[in-house]
Amino acid sequence: MPESSEKKANDPFTRTLNIRGTAGSSGRGLTMEPTSETKNLTSNPSETQTLEQQSSTGGRWLLLVAAGAASLSGLMLGYEMGLTSGVLLQLRGLLSLTCRQQELLVSSHLLGALLICLAGGPVLDRYGRRWSLLLSAGLVVGGSVVLTASSSLVAFALGRVVVGMGTSLSGTAACLYIAEISPRERRGLLVTLYELMLVVGVMLGFGCSYAFAALPSGWAYTFGLAIPPALLQIAALLFLPPSPRFLVSRGKVQRARVVLARMRGGTEEHVEKELMDIRTGLKEESEHSFWELFSSKANLRSRLLTGVTLVFLQQATGQPNILSYASPLLRSVGFASDAAATLASTGFGVVKVVGTIPAVLLVDRVGPRSFLCGGAVAMGLSLAALGALTLQSHTNLTSLCKSHTGPNGTTQAPWGLNQTAVQPGSGDVFATDLPHQWNSEGSQRADREDHGVGGAAVGASLLKWASLISLLVYVAAFSVSLGPMVYVVLSEIFPMGVRGRAVSVVSAVNWATNLLISMTFLTTTEKFGVANVMFLYAAMSFVLLLFVIFCVPDTKGRTLEEISKELAKK
Repeated sequence: MPESSEKKANDPFTRTLNIRGTAGSSGRGLTMEPTSETKNLTSNPSETQTLEQQSSTGGRWLLLVAAGAASLSGLMLGYEMGLTSGVLLQLRGLLSLTCRQQELLVSSHLLGALLICLAGGPVLDRYGRRWSLLLSAGLVVGGSVVLTASSSLVAFALGRVVVGMGTSLSGTAACLYIAEISPRERRGLLVTLYELMLVVGVMLGFGCSYAFAALPSGWAYTFGLAIPPALLQIAALLFLPPSPRFLVSRGKVQRARVVLARMRGGTEEHVEKELMDIRTGLKEESEHSFWELFSSKANLRSRLLTGVTLVFLQQATGQPNILSYASPLLRSVGFASDAAATLASTGFGVVKVVGTIPAVLLVDRVGPRSFLCGGAVAMGLSLAALGALTLQSHTNLTSLCKSHTGPNGTTQAPWGLNQTAVQPGSGDVFATDLPHQWNSEGSQRADREDHGVGGAAVGASLLKWASLISLLVYVAAFSVSLGPMVYVVLSEIFPMGVRGRAVSVVSAVNWATNLLISMTFLTTTEKFGVANVMFLYAAMSFVLLLFVIFCVPDTKGRTLEEISKELAKK
């Protein structure tokens, strides 16, 4: 993000916050002349304790409400990620979309996210986290209104770009806002709330796209459900304060002091100490330039390359495509209808929620590096199994973007069977029309043919469910490892003075890689086949394993200062 000028960074700190309270006999805090109010309070210790408890309780509630309101950004981002695959199935039939057009529809959300990631820094620095959250929620509302009223590919793509801008800016602002309002001992837990809300949003996105799949214009209802949480966030943020850190950076120290006192509910001594820590951190950031990230100073260039490679491999192992194209992928491996494929993809959202919970609870005990190694192995094996299952189907399936509908109302099964479209009241979904001349060769020959077709149908069913299980294992492995752990590592490998700028660069690479992979996925599978693409993702998972073993430091049980000193020496 763009750094503040040194004049703005230094003047308020050196003139206003240069508090050097004289230490009393106890050696702690500021020495203050007692006023009549303090004398009255100190004369009644029980009343003082009661007031402090009430203030602390009120501060905790305000902190939880503020963190919860900001975490709605994660819910909205996850929801938009989850709805994509189900809505895509509906819109590709409605608009008769080609592969390229489907890729455009999916990647337009990522394009908006990338644009705001590159240009959103000045907004965050100039107007603060709270106003950035208000602006991003407004973009989500506006883009969702456009999407619900759209009837052309251009309008859909424009609406997705606007929503992508809103959710991306909202995600960055939310994490910063939560981190800056949280006390040190609760910061990790409250920031993790954003990740938890994100995976819940993914689950809701899959679920809502299925719930409205059978309705005419069901996609409009799915898009429109992003509006209520955005409006709720706007309503809550109007009554919440800006972050103290932003206020100090703008020279509004007295207001920052009031906000800290409300949120902490502690003594003035603790408030002044936290204000001093904020001043120290901002001053340290002002002493570093953006271009130092690309220098050999303290091995910053190597650290940046580590972060960039990690997020590149996070995307290159295929997770964004599995989410964005989940329903078409499941449709291609044997689920007979769009509704069935969308329902099956809802399991991805449930698995992401379940997989994220142990990662959040055990990260400090196990360490992010161990999670990354275990997840890479599980992802590689599950993707290799999926590729092998696709080859076992003995089919020439190479396309995920075309409906599997044949002539005369038949559905071309992805496993090479010509299945009659299931009619209401039909009891056999694998019924086939055998050539008439075969019937004249005798009942014994017909029985043998029937058994052969039945065996093929059973085999196709087994392959279908085995493919779904492989995909669920893959999603679970990602959710417990690469999903949350990459951002834990990124927050630990960069020194405080350049951490914000480094993470912004890495985030831009993350969105750009996601955009590139998502907008070429269907074209790639069309050219090389689904099996080969899955094998490629499996290979990238094992490349990730080697990279983590040799290049990612073990940060378990170590302070940020210890990690930074070690990386600076390597």
